[in-house]
Amino acid sequence: MSGPVSFGYQNLGFGGGVAPTPTITVDFLVIAGGGGGGSNFGAAGGGAGGYRASWNSEASGGGGSSETALELDLSTNYTVTVGNGGAGAINQGTASAGSNSVFSTVTSIGGGKGGAYERPAGDGGSGGGGAHSAAGSGTANQGFDGSSSTNPGGGGGGAGEAGGTDGTGHGGDGVASTITGSSVTRAGGGGGGNDAGGSSAGAGGAGGGGQGGNSGNDAGNNGSTNKGSGGGGGAHTNGGPSSNGGNGGRGIVILKYLAASGTISVGGSLTSSTADDGDYKVVSFTAGSDDVSWS
Repeated sequence: MSGPVSFGYQNLGFGGGVAPTPTITVDFLVIAGGGGGGSNFGAAGGGAGGYRASWNSEASGGGGSSETALELDLSTNYTVTVGNGGAGAINQGTASAGSNSVFSTVTSIGGGKGGAYERPAGDGGSGGGGAHSAAGSGTANQGFDGSSSTNPGGGGGGAGEAGGTDGTGHGGDGVASTITGSSVTRAGGGGGGNDAGGSSAGAGGAGGGGQGGNSGNDAGNNGSTNKGSGGGGGAHTNGGPSSNGGNGGRGIVILKYLAASGTISVGGSLTSSTADDGDYKVVSFTAGSDDVSWS
């Protein structure tokens, strides 16, 4: 958890003298973009973006423990990047993985793409679901593996559990965080699409995972924006076209620090908002990439 400004020391090289180097302690939640859902026979859901957290001893993704808040120098630039969600597959094409999100030395890996017949699933922060082939793998301490099934297609992995945990083709659930002052679940995996009407589509995982397309020309639902959730796989009908997969949701970077510790400056290419939570400032970055600093 965040604390007051502290001081490290830097040797000036003049008779052993030292000067204080002020620092600020910053907690974080860094979620990458979710993977896109597949399109073809047994279209699978995309995996959630990687999930890394330090606030209040709350878990990171993939069963990982809470990380240590960063102690950063004042008047120094640090990179913030919000990863975009991956595109869902179009007309039996190939889906795309989500993009990484970054804060300083913390990088969360984009969610894996959802697979389908002759379209392999992708590894990522959480793995994409597979169909007629293996599911994608998640990244240690960021997210879980996808699941593989044919009807519906496999569920994408979530930050909180593997795809298929709650039923065939279901996306894995995400993880809850209270960094903004209230509990919000993010980074759910996408559900698999219905293949030829033989079953119901897979539900998206809790935390914004997109549901798979259920019948006919139903496209997979998009993952929720700024939750890093996976897109749902598109439905397929015998003798007809395959519907498109849903897009993965864009990720998010949330930073929290004691208001008395410093004042943040945000680069112009970032979209952000700032809120108060007791003695803390909470800055949520929802798009873009640029530097931030504190003074």
